Amino acid sequence: MTHFEPSSGQPLNRIDGPAKVTGQARYAAEYPSDGLLHGRVVCSVVPRGRIRYIDCAAALAVPGVMAVLHHANRPPMAGDDEAYEDADAADGQPFRPLFNDRVLYSGQPVALVVAQSLEAARHAEALVRIDIDPEPFETDLLAALDRAHPAPAELPKPRGDFQRAFDAAPFKVDVAYSTPSEYHNPMEPHASTVIYQPDGSLHVHDKTQGTQNSQDYLHKVFGLAKEQVRVCAAYVGGAFGSGLRPQYQLALATMAALKLQRSVRVALTRQQMFTFGYRPRTLQHLQLAADARGRLQAVRHQATAQTSRFEDFTEHVVEWSGMLYRCDNVAMDYRLVPLDVYTPLDMRAPGAALGLIGLECAMDELAEAVGLDPLALRQANFTDSNANEGKPYSSKALLDCYRQGAERFGWAAREVCPGSRREGHERVGWGMAGGVWEAMQMKASAKARLDADGHLWVSSATTDIGTGTYTVMTQIAADAARMAVGDVTFLLGDSSLPTAPLQGGSFTVSSVGSAVRQACEVLRGKLVEAAKTRFGELAGEPAERFMIAAGRLQVGDRHYELAELLQGMPGGVLEVQLDAEPGARRQGFSSATHSAVFVEVRVDEALGTVRVSRVVSAIAAGRVINPKTARSQILGGVVWGLSMALHEQAEVDHHLGRPMNHDLAAYHIPVNADIGDIEVLFVDEPDDIVNELGSKGVGEIGIIGVAAAVANAVYNATGKRLRDLPITVDKVLAG
Repeated sequence: MTHFEPSSGQPLNRIDGPAKVTGQARYAAEYPSDGLLHGRVVCSVVPRGRIRYIDCAAALAVPGVMAVLHHANRPPMAGDDEAYEDADAADGQPFRPLFNDRVLYSGQPVALVVAQSLEAARHAEALVRIDIDPEPFETDLLAALDRAHPAPAELPKPRGDFQRAFDAAPFKVDVAYSTPSEYHNPMEPHASTVIYQPDGSLHVHDKTQGTQNSQDYLHKVFGLAKEQVRVCAAYVGGAFGSGLRPQYQLALATMAALKLQRSVRVALTRQQMFTFGYRPRTLQHLQLAADARGRLQAVRHQATAQTSRFEDFTEHVVEWSGMLYRCDNVAMDYRLVPLDVYTPLDMRAPGAALGLIGLECAMDELAEAVGLDPLALRQANFTDSNANEGKPYSSKALLDCYRQGAERFGWAAREVCPGSRREGHERVGWGMAGGVWEAMQMKASAKARLDADGHLWVSSATTDIGTGTYTVMTQIAADAARMAVGDVTFLLGDSSLPTAPLQGGSFTVSSVGSAVRQACEVLRGKLVEAAKTRFGELAGEPAERFMIAAGRLQVGDRHYELAELLQGMPGGVLEVQLDAEPGARRQGFSSATHSAVFVEVRVDEALGTVRVSRVVSAIAAGRVINPKTARSQILGGVVWGLSMALHEQAEVDHHLGRPMNHDLAAYHIPVNADIGDIEVLFVDEPDDIVNELGSKGVGEIGIIGVAAAVANAVYNATGKRLRDLPITVDKVLAG
């Protein structure tokens, strides 16, 4: 190798792909252990009350049943709230599984049956008898609006005088939108396999987005030394936010392992995936005003969402309305209604996926009021600064997203008059929306180790929830060390590895990737320095000519054995570990990803069915490390946005206080037949401020704005404004 070709920017296949498609990849519920016991969770069917009596006799009589754990016989747990708080905890008192006799929501775990086989545990689960004294409950957001209180999170301060500007403007809209509760439903249900070691330590395989978060939770809740708990998550079958907090199966499996001093696995059923966090139901009130040229004069965004009675879960729903467009008079308000439900949980693009539905549908309605093309209205209100923070953006190629997306979609041919375009028995409509998401960076650590064979081992405790972390980190490491991708192995998903933040918020590449890059650059610098010290003829060689291949250091036509260079170093390897933090240059700027989504829908005139036939999603996310994995992220986000628009909602029976469509037969999500053509464009957006990689992350931005674009397209097709999502057949026909 005489010339180094960087792999970053190249569409490499997933490194973990072969292990997954051949079945070699093991997930949390697939790790074997001698004498492994199986746990089945018994859930309450009462939404609020107090446990009076638990009868375990029939269950314990089943052959192979080892124990039935509940609040009266569980092992010791911490008694204070702080011990149960995790890295993604909401304000309030975290839920404590099997802690006492209180029932706080329907679906709450109230017992765990542990048996030698899954079949025995499942049978015995049905035999546990639990008497609960029910208490009055409320699960309906609409029926409890009088109990709404301000969310604890601090909102950006109002600016200007909203009411005066709104009243004086010639064009205005005053509209309300609603969204339902939605559940994550990744392919892999939540599970924990706790392997009990002879010395009493625990090796845990958990379905999580943060191994060190799960480790810290077990350390605090059960009073275990951190050295006694190792949590691994080598492969995660999707999470979307559901793995940000330790879910109750982790605590239950650990309880059983400690109580019985045996290895225990607890895997939740698909139905039990509806018994913890979810995207909360919201009501949104938007008031927008503009002058005759469409320039925004006033914006007010108010949102009300549900939360549990024990935690105040707060999302960033309304802030986006103060940062996406230029406006001098902005007011925002966010309120919470406590209900007898479990605490909601971050769900891909938390807050923005909801808030942009309200904002971007309202912008479409404002465009009609002013008489402007929806795209032209957005272009007229472009801003290159974040007025919420009073800072310019480090980069914002949203205008390029608008232009390139519109050209590829053919937006110029859009019919202005709703319902004008018909093809056969279908009405065709076009809609669009913009999107924004924070480009964050967290502190992270990485270790790089070069061995005498010329293989580079790089590690961090981050996870890969299907986003392509294995692959992208390998590319970053290979480029920083100036090596081939095949000579690099990236290790992740292990709490014993260098510290990493939770994998969420689209900041893994910017955070962990920055640490990986810096560690490998420092390692390479040390290797170059050692080579120049040992071989005098290299003293004047520029650093970029040094490359590693085939177990040798190559400098032009000269080759030096790594084994010789690494002699005398501890263990015969070169190792570097460091922390990476956001750079000082970021402090004066706001950083965000942006998007423009264009959608074509076809609405059957007789049946009212809505079919999305085309989507163009144009993304500005800085430097894209791997266009193939990044495109996959956007494709998944678009599909989920379509699902929010047309399919997903929890159907809650408020007389029983629980969701009734708690499986994938009744909880509708799109299938292949529901998805038309999706085209993804990444616009060029250089940014040397956001981080050294210039990368902003693409996990969240793909979903943002999609549901609004679909709703806007349905209006263009039918002339009906449907503001209560999802848009279903009954609403289209009755609208």
